Formats: sequence, C-alpha cells, structure tokens
Amino acid sequence: MLVELERPLPPAIRINPLKIDPLPDLGFQEALNPPASTPVAFRAVVEDWSARYSWQVQPVPFCPAGWQIVESPIPPSQTIEHRLGQYYIQDAASMLPVELFDFKDLEQPLVLDLAASPGGKTTHLVSRTADRGLVLANDSAQGRITALRLVLQAWGSTSTAVTCFPGESFGVWFPETFDRVLLDAPCSMENLRPTISHPMRPISAKERQSLAQRQGRLLVGAFQALKVGGQLVYSTCTLAPEEDEQVLEGLLRRFPGTFEIEDLSGRLPHPAPGLSSDGSRTFDPAVTRSARLWPHRFGTSGFFAALVNKKEQVEAPALPAPFRSLAKTGLQALASRQVNFLAAQLRDDFGFELVPLLETQRLSLWSRGQQIYALPELFLKRFSGLPFQAVGLLAGETAPEGGFNPSHEWVARFASRFKSGRYPLSEELLPAWLRGEDLRGLPTRGYPPGRMVIVEDSAGRLLGRGRVLADRLKNLLPRRLAGF
Repeated sequence: MLVELERPLPPAIRINPLKIDPLPDLGFQEALNPPASTPVAFRAVVEDWSARYSWQVQPVPFCPAGWQIVESPIPPSQTIEHRLGQYYIQDAASMLPVELFDFKDLEQPLVLDLAASPGGKTTHLVSRTADRGLVLANDSAQGRITALRLVLQAWGSTSTAVTCFPGESFGVWFPETFDRVLLDAPCSMENLRPTISHPMRPISAKERQSLAQRQGRLLVGAFQALKVGGQLVYSTCTLAPEEDEQVLEGLLRRFPGTFEIEDLSGRLPHPAPGLSSDGSRTFDPAVTRSARLWPHRFGTSGFFAALVNKKEQVEAPALPAPFRSLAKTGLQALASRQVNFLAAQLRDDFGFELVPLLETQRLSLWSRGQQIYALPELFLKRFSGLPFQAVGLLAGETAPEGGFNPSHEWVARFASRFKSGRYPLSEELLPAWLRGEDLRGLPTRGYPPGRMVIVEDSAGRLLGRGRVLADRLKNLLPRRLAGF
C-alpha cells in the first residue's frame, strides 16, 4: 500500500456526452438509458485525443465516460477540448457516486445536489440525466458559487439551477420532493492521496467529530427531501469512519425501517465493503453494504460511498421555502412571435433549428435586457419562486440592428447543430487564435462585414466564435479561455 501511495496520482478525465459528435441526438428515454454503443463512442473519442496528444490511457472501471491518463506529454488541462468543455478533469474516485444512481423510467428526473461546488459531480449528474429534467445544485457557501456557475457554464448545461442555502433546509422546505439526491459531504479529506491543491494535514478528533455532526444534519435533510422510491447517494473523500460508517449508521437509527442500503459489492471490480468496526465500536451490519475505494486496490484517492433506497415516508416539519418573484429577477418570457424570429435568424445564419431543440430539451426562452436565456421548464414549473444564483444557459444576445448573436456557451454546447456559417482556420493560425488574437489579412469567404461566424480548424474542431470585419477576423473567445 505504501508503494502505491508514493506514486503520483494519475489525472483522469470524464467525457462530456453533451458535446461529443459521435453520440447521436437521442429521444428522451433513450438519452436517460443510453444504447450499448455509447461506451464504444466514448472509446473512439478518447482514442482520437490520445493519438493527437500522445496520451496513454486506461478506463475507469466503474464509469464508462471516465479515463485515467497514465502518461501525458501534453497535460489534459492544456487542450482545445478542455477549454471548450468536452471533458472534465476529475479524480477517478469522484466519478463513483453519480454512477451509482439508476435513472431508468424517470420521465423528468428531479435531482438535488446538496453540496455541489465546485461542480464536478453536478456536471456528471447533468450527463447521466442527458441534460433533461432539472438538477438543483446547491452550496451553502456564497464564496463557492462562482466556481460552480462557471463549471456548469463550461459544461453547457441547460437543465440546472444554482442556489445558495444551508443544505439542511431542503428537507423541511421540500419534503419528499426529489427523485434523486446526492450528498457529497464536506469532509476532512483524509483520503491518503495528497495533491498540490489538497495537501495532507493533521485533523484533530474534535474537528473530525464536528464535521461528522454537520454531515449527519445534511444527510437527514437530504433523506427528508427524497421521494419514497427515490435514491440517495452519500459520499465523502475521506476514509475516516467517523465521517463515513458512523454518519450512515446515524441515519439508520434516526429513521429505522424506512430505507435500505443497497449492496454495492457487485458494482466494483474488487470487493470494497464498508467497515464493520473501527476497532473501538461495531457498526450496524447494513453499513458494510457501502463501498470504500482503497488507493492500493483501485489506483485512486481514498473514497467512501453509499446508496440509499427510500421505502417509506418519514416525519419532517414542513416550513415555507424562501420566495422571490421571478419578475424581480428581470426575466421575461418571450412571446411565440419573438421565439419564431430568433429561430428564423439562427436558421438563416447557421442552419440551426431552434424550435425542435427547445421541445426536445424542454426549454423555454426568456429575456433580460438584450440577453436571451434558455430555462428548464421543470424549474419554472416547480421552483420559479425559489431565489437562485443562476439558472439555465445563456443562449445569446439580440443585436441593436435586430439580429441575434448566439453566446459562446450556446455554440460550444450545440456546435454540431450549426450546419452553416462556419469559418475554417489553417493549422498555422491556431496558436495566435487560441491566444485570443484577431487575425488579419484573411479572406471574408463571402460573409458581409459584421457577420458572426463559427470558427473551426481543418479537422472540424470548434474554436469558438469570430466576427468578420473588413480588415480582420475578430476573435470572440471569452478572455478566460484565451492565452493559455
């Protein structure tokens, strides 16, 4: 085990199926239950990236979209694909919790991510639900909300709403409401694999117990918010039993006979049961049905996860949730004629069919000033009065002269649907473009001055948006993505 812990932890990536062209546009139920060909498509994409960047990869055994990169002359953080949100860099162990959920037969999945920031597992939930329904991503720390918003924006999610409230409150505000609840709880991070961003540090017994108490409160709130027949995953990135088995056992004592912990022994390539004892106390035998990822067995950080199936209703006080009228946010629903106008603009300029997309993704368009947002209908139906930090995806802006400019996020999310209005760049121009520079002396290719275009390379890879001007191609890459 010591030899394994001394090895550097290999980076891992999780593919964004929302942006991968080889995956076809699927119907609603097909999207929630992907065909057997999906892992094959993932493998083809990774093989292409590996050839381009000289990566050596191995699959994450419990996540079809996950790959560890065991050799990488070009780091995964420095590729075009990463800038454009085609994969997320994530420790392989952190891919386990969301993979434990079953989303079959859910007409419109209503999912709560109770401690969501920085958003890696939220993006995984979006992928597993095919960006349909609603993922309500909450974090109690205002300082962590920006990171969460940016991650979801880069992922291209349309079906999310971000809130900032104490996680415990959702159980009394929305009792037995959600189909699936994820609680990836704040923890001591004693996972035996230190990293530059999270070095190992001493954790006192008092701090560990304080964390366990908070985790217990969050878990109770998560369980109260879960529908009967729903699933809850409780996970941590620590191996401390006080924050794992002990917290899970506390839920068994609080709500006896109302749920079962699903046996995860068949979900992993090697047996990895929860502890039956920590040496000083014996736990309820049911907690051994959870899973522990030991670094020496799985080549990951240490991790704990449990899958809870709710069988019966539980007592919970019901309190009114905070309320803010949607009108106070400045958002206004677009009339049908306005939607049709935007649809005509996108069709004429880019061959993009907007209305079928809105119907398939169950979205509606709203405006705030010149900005146009695509909002998930399930949020508008169930939570429109809940104060939010962000919701849906910015589709674009109306131009003063009457046109419509799709946003970078919208173009990156739905790149394959832009059938025309594309501008190819030669290989030698890519470095300057990716630095955020305008390009001079290029042909207009028949586009009138002022026209926005979708920029791509010779392989058809998306490079963002540009604007054709008389003397240059203006670079519209967001500043956060330029200059790497």
